[in-house]
Amino acid sequence: MAIYTCRKCKAKAVINMKQHRLAFCREHFLEWMVDSTVKTIDKYHMFKHSEKILVAVSGGKDSLALWDILWKSGYQADGIYISLGIDDGIQYSHHSQQLTEKFAEARGLKLHVVNVPETYGETIPQMAERSKRGQGKPCAVCGLVKRQIMNRVAVELEYPVLATGHNLDDEVAVLLGNTLSWSLDMMQRQAPVLPSTGGFARKVKPLCRFTEREMAAYTILSQIEYIFDECPYAVGSKSATYKELLNKLEEEMPGKKLKFYTDFLQAKKDGFLDNVHQDKPDYTQTCPVCHQPTTMDGPCTFCRLVGAAY
Repeated sequence: MAIYTCRKCKAKAVINMKQHRLAFCREHFLEWMVDSTVKTIDKYHMFKHSEKILVAVSGGKDSLALWDILWKSGYQADGIYISLGIDDGIQYSHHSQQLTEKFAEARGLKLHVVNVPETYGETIPQMAERSKRGQGKPCAVCGLVKRQIMNRVAVELEYPVLATGHNLDDEVAVLLGNTLSWSLDMMQRQAPVLPSTGGFARKVKPLCRFTEREMAAYTILSQIEYIFDECPYAVGSKSATYKELLNKLEEEMPGKKLKFYTDFLQAKKDGFLDNVHQDKPDYTQTCPVCHQPTTMDGPCTFCRLVGAAY
């Protein structure tokens, strides 16, 4: 086994990143991660130090690492945790909430908690069971509920920025899926920053250039305790298959994932998708129940879903 030395201090490296041709000891790897995240924030004009940021935290490695990096970098970052009521078998929601609250308390950070079963009377699996959305599968319902709650809290509490922990592996898996099906309209919407529009907070992904491996290394070396298990409903998803394929490609050609993603962003910037016809949702209506933007007359899709709980 090859032994690598830290690029900065020549001590024994704890991680070697072939795609960057870099190896670091623990101290300098953590430093590099923080500095690189700030550079990504600046590169894509995500937000300024003067802006309040709401970080969507799930108890997983990526979101907790993001919150930790923003905290260390001096940003005004608070968290939001959404308890989904997924507690069969491994007590997923209960455990992830405990870890998130422990993380926030240790750093003196503010955490907003929204408990879906307590607030709306049903867990996500229960909502999915009676809903036609996603044919009873929780993932489609979960995405709708989380998006609505995160944006509502951000707007109501005056956070102009909503940050999520999507990493490079997440982004390239989505990009590969959209490329295979030539979903040009979906590709057009994929970006590190989604600007704020009427009633919606700006959405940003500061970890979009870091691999899953790098995020795991950061979390472990920072001694951040996180929930290791994936959501039980995510097992066997298309995204997992795409990630596996891309990891095999990365083994043969280090740096291919990052190049795939950055070349795509450059192609968009150069006008690759400028002529794609996109039927943009018309969010000119306001839901009379939650007061969020909607394309519908009357209650929005989210409020129709949880209507039985009102």
